[in-house]
Amino acid sequence: MMKNYKYIFLTLALSFVYTVSAQQDPNFSMYKYNMSVINPAFAGASEGLQATIGYRSQWSGIDGAVETQNYNVNSPVSDKVGLGISLIQDRIFVLAETHLYADFSYKLQVADDTNLFLGIKAGGSFLNINLNQLGVENDPLFSENIDTFNPNVGVGAYLKGNKYYVTLSAPGLLQSDRYEKEGITPVEGVDNVHFFAGAGYQFDLSDSFSLNPAVLAKAVAGAPLSVDLNASLMYNDRFEIGANYRLDESYTGFFTVGFADYLRFGYAYERSTTTIQDFSDGTHEFIFQIQLD
Repeated sequence: MMKNYKYIFLTLALSFVYTVSAQQDPNFSMYKYNMSVINPAFAGASEGLQATIGYRSQWSGIDGAVETQNYNVNSPVSDKVGLGISLIQDRIFVLAETHLYADFSYKLQVADDTNLFLGIKAGGSFLNINLNQLGVENDPLFSENIDTFNPNVGVGAYLKGNKYYVTLSAPGLLQSDRYEKEGITPVEGVDNVHFFAGAGYQFDLSDSFSLNPAVLAKAVAGAPLSVDLNASLMYNDRFEIGANYRLDESYTGFFTVGFADYLRFGYAYERSTTTIQDFSDGTHEFIFQIQLD
């Protein structure tokens, strides 16, 4: 009987892993500095080479919780064309996933100070599920590790004005099965299409201070609508402090500091408003960005 309970627990744990991973991918508190991850049209929109390194430790204190590393480089290569490449590594429990994508964008001038960028993303995800790590013996359901590659494509649009931006994207259009077994109570995970829509505006309060509110919504089939409400205060484009509230999910405080004219470091601390916070020390997120105009 105890053996059966063990298998049931492992099956439920795997189901939880795949469900959480599919619903929260990708997920950043400081998404403004990771825009290329969710929208390929952002490649080249920064008007210079931009390189970002990010790290997110979600639900710190829980063994096997989500860890995400993000590496991204994008730049305009001509007056109209932008290119980018991104590498994202996710790890949760026995699941490790590496996303590798190339981005292409094309710029259309729609007004004197307003450009519309249209983008496409192509690449895929390398998935590894280390079932041997579970320590289950003599059970065909857990006898073989999973190694597979899921190709995907995404599209996006990014409208950029002098003081505002609007973003609309679907970074992965192809639905892919992460895990499937036939017989002996199969466990299956599916990547559903993510849709993102958001906007931000810069209010100049004085020559030195600006207020920057923003909103980002994410829709995924089979999951509740996720909405981020964000606001930050910027001083001389050097020091930024802000807060983010994800409706019915979490709240976050963050800051960024600019060094010289091309380096920026940021940190965010996120607390969940759900019951998982009873077992977690919170979520930590870091970014380091180089911007060359």
